Amino acid sequence: MRIAMMGAGGIGGYIGARLAQAGGDVSFIARGAHLAAMLQTGLRIQSDLGSFVLAPVTASEAAVHIGPVDLVIFAVKLYDSEDAAASIAPLIADNTRVVTLQNGIDSVEILSRHVQGDRVIGGATYLSGFINKPGEVIHSGGLPQILVGGQHDPVIEELQELCDRTIGLELKPLADIDEVLWEKFVTLAAFSGGTSLMRSGIGPILADPESRIFIEQLRDEGMAVAAAAGHPMADGFPGRVEIRWSAFPPHVKSSMANDLERGKPIEVAWLSGRMHQLGMKLGVATPGHSAVFRALHLHAAGTNARIPISE
Repeated sequence: MRIAMMGAGGIGGYIGARLAQAGGDVSFIARGAHLAAMLQTGLRIQSDLGSFVLAPVTASEAAVHIGPVDLVIFAVKLYDSEDAAASIAPLIADNTRVVTLQNGIDSVEILSRHVQGDRVIGGATYLSGFINKPGEVIHSGGLPQILVGGQHDPVIEELQELCDRTIGLELKPLADIDEVLWEKFVTLAAFSGGTSLMRSGIGPILADPESRIFIEQLRDEGMAVAAAAGHPMADGFPGRVEIRWSAFPPHVKSSMANDLERGKPIEVAWLSGRMHQLGMKLGVATPGHSAVFRALHLHAAGTNARIPISE
């Protein structure tokens, strides 16, 4: 099975390396120092589920150098979505499927503007990972589960067989992915916004009464927005979120919080910013998410892109 990983960061790097470890023919699309390090010394995965180095690595900065594949896993940061989607054509053959594992709720729509036919399949994962340095991805937490649409699709079934041979991945195909995408959006917007704004791992946030109130407020605002948008959370959702957050090691932060610490661009516009936007559109108050969006907007483009203030 030929697989192209569009993006080789915390999610794409980890998943692609695990699939290659299990015997998949995996090519990465990456850039900059991370690409150079992968080509020179391989891709190092640091994980509690087993660390290893994938070498040699097949990788390029352009899809045209890879050619048609059976499956594209789209895992670029949300702010790179349009450019990456516009460059995807060389990877697409008649039977290619494109699975998006991006955050937020807009990825399928963005990709569908660039990929003809019914090839785009939504997916979600709560995998926590980040690039620690060029050529090295750190994964934190337990066994990552990938939820995807396309149940009974032959390409997804082949991916299922490959994942069944991996050590550190679990794939669950579903008939309808929309509910999962919205549930992840609500969960992740709160987790990303809370850990980023409070500059803390999830453990101390849950242990501190005031911090817990704030992250739970973000969760509840997201639930209200989702319900107003026609995607109400299923019964027991707050308890499921509590279990998921509590299962992480205390130091675990969102990828957005890690990017913020490193001065990289952050996805706040598509998470708390999207909640803020939807809240205004639907008449739902989102004071917590609006505060996160406005407070972090200054850092949205990353440290190197900030415009200096004139004296």
